[in-house]
Amino acid sequence: MSHRNARLPLHGRRLLVERVHCGRPVARVAAEMGISRPTAHKWMRRWLAEGDAGLHDRSSRPHRTPHRTAPDLEDRVCTLRQTRKLGPARIGPILGLPAYTVHRILARRGLHQLAWLDRPTGEPIRRYERARPGEMVHVDIKKLGSIPDGGGWRTVGRTAGAHNKQATTDQRKSCKPGAQAFFAAHGITVERVLTDNGSCYKSKLFTRTLTAAGITHKRIRPYRPQTNGKVERFNRTLLDEWAYLRPYTSNTERTQALTGFLHTYNHHRSHTALGGKPPISRVNNAPGQYT
Repeated sequence: MSHRNARLPLHGRRLLVERVHCGRPVARVAAEMGISRPTAHKWMRRWLAEGDAGLHDRSSRPHRTPHRTAPDLEDRVCTLRQTRKLGPARIGPILGLPAYTVHRILARRGLHQLAWLDRPTGEPIRRYERARPGEMVHVDIKKLGSIPDGGGWRTVGRTAGAHNKQATTDQRKSCKPGAQAFFAAHGITVERVLTDNGSCYKSKLFTRTLTAAGITHKRIRPYRPQTNGKVERFNRTLLDEWAYLRPYTSNTERTQALTGFLHTYNHHRSHTALGGKPPISRVNNAPGQYT
């Protein structure tokens, strides 16, 4: 790609071709445009051979690199990166390579950022994005402690909070998939649902509900919550921006605050995955277009 101070960007190359094509000498046109004659002749040769496509920038990558690190040595670099999570400065001395060479190898293989690797396995994390709302809905449950009437120890202190304890309800009951009506009210058709392997997602009620609605049910691999990472991230947001945002005096107060949080989350809160726009902009517009 041409830099911002280039004397002959794509528009200038086309202008060069037009002037020479009108019968003017290449050397005179080159002098007028402040470039050398060899450069002008180069672009004219490309235009004569390839047409307008020949005027576009090309990759500067060489066709072959005879001094490139051997593939088996590159594999050893990647193995150390994935198994021991070492950086270029540590891998280099072990294999007798300069640190910058190790970095180039890791960058080619997509391993130069530890954040892009799954920490337990060292495998690159594959992130995906669906084309439209409802194509894949991530579902999960987040259990929260029950808040006794009058508030817990964070509100009234540990002494009084100990007297306010109350038993929580059984949370092992079957999950009832009730989000479908919400999506339908917003014109969204749910096509697939992704869950973990919890017992509630294996229940007959859950299966029958999805089957009746024509929704495909997919489960993640056991012990791989990263696959369901989008809803895990949402759970974290719920904790930080709603559940533990401030002390509540009862379950009712906390539940009432959820309505305001969801409205802010869907209509006003910016999301980096959506270009800084709220989710409602993705629903009301075509993919990739926002208000």
